[in-house]
Amino acid sequence: MPHAPTSAPPPRTLRPAPRALLTALLAVLALCAGALTAAAPARAAASAWTPKPSPLTTPWTDQVPTDKPLNEYPRPQLTRPDWANLNGIWDFAVTAANAGQPTQWNEQIRVPFVAESALSGIKRQVNAGDKLWYRRTFTVPAGWNGRNVSLNFGASDWRTTVWVNGQQAGAEHSGGYDAFSHDITALLNRGGTNTVVVSVLDPTQSGGQAIGKQRSGPVEPHAGGGIFYTSASGIWQTVWLEPVAPAHITRLDMTPDLGTSTLRTTVRAAGANGRQVRVTVSTGGRTVGTTTGTVGGALSVPVPSPHLWTPEDPFLYDVRAELLDGTTVTDTTGSYTGMRSIALARVDGVQRPVLNGKFVFQTGTLDQGYWPDGIYTAPTDDALKYDLQKHKDLGFNMVRKHIKVEPQRWFYWADKLGLLVWQDMPAMDLRTPDSAARTQWEAEYHEIIDEHRSSPSLVMWVDENEGWGQYDQARIADDVKAYDPSRLVDNMSGVNCCGAVDGGNGDVVDHHNYVGPGVTRPSASRAAVLGEFGGLGLRVQGHEWYPGGGFSYEDQPDAAHLNNRFTGLIDALRLQQMPAGLSASVYTEITDVENEANGLLTYDRQVVKVDENRVRAANQALIAASRGTPPRATLPTGGYKSLRVTTPGFTDRYLRHYDGLANTEPVTAASPALLKADATWKIVPGLSDSACYSFESRNYPGEYLRHREFRVHREAGDGSALFKADATWCAVPGEGGVRLMASNFPGQYLRHYNSEVWLATPGGTHAYDTPDRFTEDTTWAAENPWTP
Repeated sequence: MPHAPTSAPPPRTLRPAPRALLTALLAVLALCAGALTAAAPARAAASAWTPKPSPLTTPWTDQVPTDKPLNEYPRPQLTRPDWANLNGIWDFAVTAANAGQPTQWNEQIRVPFVAESALSGIKRQVNAGDKLWYRRTFTVPAGWNGRNVSLNFGASDWRTTVWVNGQQAGAEHSGGYDAFSHDITALLNRGGTNTVVVSVLDPTQSGGQAIGKQRSGPVEPHAGGGIFYTSASGIWQTVWLEPVAPAHITRLDMTPDLGTSTLRTTVRAAGANGRQVRVTVSTGGRTVGTTTGTVGGALSVPVPSPHLWTPEDPFLYDVRAELLDGTTVTDTTGSYTGMRSIALARVDGVQRPVLNGKFVFQTGTLDQGYWPDGIYTAPTDDALKYDLQKHKDLGFNMVRKHIKVEPQRWFYWADKLGLLVWQDMPAMDLRTPDSAARTQWEAEYHEIIDEHRSSPSLVMWVDENEGWGQYDQARIADDVKAYDPSRLVDNMSGVNCCGAVDGGNGDVVDHHNYVGPGVTRPSASRAAVLGEFGGLGLRVQGHEWYPGGGFSYEDQPDAAHLNNRFTGLIDALRLQQMPAGLSASVYTEITDVENEANGLLTYDRQVVKVDENRVRAANQALIAASRGTPPRATLPTGGYKSLRVTTPGFTDRYLRHYDGLANTEPVTAASPALLKADATWKIVPGLSDSACYSFESRNYPGEYLRHREFRVHREAGDGSALFKADATWCAVPGEGGVRLMASNFPGQYLRHYNSEVWLATPGGTHAYDTPDRFTEDTTWAAENPWTP
């Protein structure tokens, strides 16, 4: 029966985790509140500021505090107890790109929401010739005396310059997706008020930098836009202060080594050359292993009999790093890790990605990370977690973060919930980049790798997408692999699309097929993955960004068709594509985005369009099948067989041809010889794929069963690749027989309907696609031939 769209549940209260890691993080948050109170930053009165109306409201739109939104500690893999959140209301102004600091500050903006967003309170277009200016004041807590102060930015798009008390802090930063910090100790007025001013220049597509899906244009909902969306200019992640010792830890690089049961660790630090560091791994307050070494050197911390991290059991260990001066601890940071491995291996003769040494099919969605209220920035931490939680609820074990890099807390939730992450490097504009753009893009890519290299959920870097801004594909893939050899690398997602050039290297060959799933095959050196497919659309009235403007790769008339079509695609992966060598798939997409209406959820996250139980069951069956021997169905070749209908009440009917069309008709021993011959087929290896089958007419040698415009015919081959593909059928298991799937349209089956034979699609909109008895009607029993 049709399944009406259901409302998404409200954001869940975060459950406290049993492990010491989250206990420590909660303690950090408690300390944060004290630090923030102590900081008592002076600023313009928040009462003068109001948000702008959002085109769609999410469950969290009205939960965003004016003062200190996103008040969670922003860097979960390098924690300290003291910090001060500078998110909230800042003075705001816009000048020409070449102008100096403004003298008038007539507006206010809520940081860290971009100027184009409703949640910022600005909500207007930013042009290439605009420079954005931010200003606020703060005081430094007295308890921070004797320590340096770091001013940290999660991300700001794109070229950002910072001044504190009128003096520039550090160098200008270029990059829209990587975090950066400035030591502002020497610029501070310790006993009084300090003023920070930030300028941001963001030319979006008119510059040469990484922009992902952003395109400058109107911020109000409008027709068009296609697969590109509203731009996101300026500060879009948390801004915060942190006190640190003059010599302090700046980064932990952690790589699990299951072969030696150790955590390979490098502790990076500032002002601490030659100093000793100590790294301790623990769980539940119990020390598992500890090692002492030198800053910047390789350490191996023992983790005996490690509890492995998997999507089903995302176990996290606590990690503590201490900087030593002799025997005195001068700086301490908290972190966490998951013990897991990711690699490429040959499994039953096929190249597969293996997690902890075992193949598991990676089924995920394309997650673009856009919000109707915050655009690039999720309104709350609960919202940031929600999309990942919905992946788990729907049975996915993977997510492809598409041409955007999320805040570190997003990776924390992926680590905690248990999702494998494919991380795209955000693309430049579609044109071929110049040398300056290439240098910037590669430097930013390295920064992004460094920032997230310790996340256990992240298993693959995706360098380029569909040829957008493509260059040096092979060299870049080799560079990324050398820079982070612990992960897989995809040199180009969608090598078969849009003029993309395959570098020929990396760990996977990645196709895009809409609606798909298409046919992607592994090579001798690379696993086969389906980097994008699906795009099934359903517009939900009252939940459209621009009512009537939504589009998809294949519109569905209602939720029932969407459910049948989606689960049919997943079943095709399980039954035919995965046994034939496919190792992963990415469905487009988890949510609608602006005028794209092909999400499993609406853009406002208010409606889950699909039946969660059915989708979860389909994904779980796919994953389970990959862990065992893939189900296979075989047919004998070289001889004759007759194909009998297995639908109850019609089991006396056989597949036959009549006037060149395929039909079914009852056949008995008393039937005419012509009917018996018409119902007899020679089974031969598939004309386009020898792992599948073709069916040659008994009484018309050289003519085969083929589909054309959905109707199934008996036709003579013309030698074309299209004919050979149309006349090739892949056998998958069926109850009491085999199901015959079109080799060039996986997920579409040979079906009898009202005595006619069609190529039918689960969830399709034709009469012969009806879900009633679909499986039975597409199952055939290969029996002794009526005419030997």
